[in-house]
Amino acid sequence: MHLTVRPLAMIAASILMLCLGSGAALAASAQEEANRAAVLAFYEKGLNQKDADAAIAYIGNRYVQHNPNAPDGPDGFRKFIGFLREKLPNAHSEIKRSFVDGDYVILHVHSVREPGTRGRAIVDIFKLEDGKIVEHWDVVQDIPENPANGNTMF
Repeated sequence: MHLTVRPLAMIAASILMLCLGSGAALAASAQEEANRAAVLAFYEKGLNQKDADAAIAYIGNRYVQHNPNAPDGPDGFRKFIGFLREKLPNAHSEIKRSFVDGDYVILHVHSVREPGTRGRAIVDIFKLEDGKIVEHWDVVQDIPENPANGNTMF
């Protein structure tokens, strides 16, 4: 009988640890979802609505830009939105999927600068601190007219 109590106690302890662990996971998940919501709002306000001021509200005290063609900081972002508004007023980006990993939010995007064109496939990576975007990376690939396979880029 003594042998059965010990395994039951171990099982009970394991279940308790799992329950406590899942509570921590839920808290992290809530923060991750808040990060995702911030990035999605930033993207919609900035890239689609071309409202730099509304988008900049989601940027932290620093904004490090890893795209070699874009300057750092809110002013660099503001200039990019000004360029879109002036030169590509009909540009639109459709977020196909988003992924969250802690402080990182990753977007898979179909960006069309001019309606009727194939556009580009973009992967944007954002790092957040305290719920604000502080870093950005992107990888951009034109959608070819004659792909080597029948798969889509999305």
